[in-house]
Amino acid sequence: MAKLISLPLRLVAGIAAGLAGKSLFRGMWRLIDDQEAPKAEQRRISLGMLALALVIEGALFRALKGLADHASRRVFASLTGSWPGEEQPEAK
Repeated sequence: MAKLISLPLRLVAGIAAGLAGKSLFRGMWRLIDDQEAPKAEQRRISLGMLALALVIEGALFRALKGLADHASRRVFASLTGSWPGEEQPEAK
């Protein structure tokens, strides 16, 4: 039940992380190349540069989303006293 109630907070945190990631990626890409990052739908691009852009963008977005999700869960837990998710990883 806590997961469902915390969903709006997690959605807002995810959107904020996405916007921050987009801005951060653009700034990081400017350090690599003067041109805009290549996109998959563009015809004449370097496949190596496309792969590099996708790897950086994917890793950055995944990291920011995970951090934002965890932070939103911590805020929820501090407000309600209930953690919306698993307490720890499952033992193997």
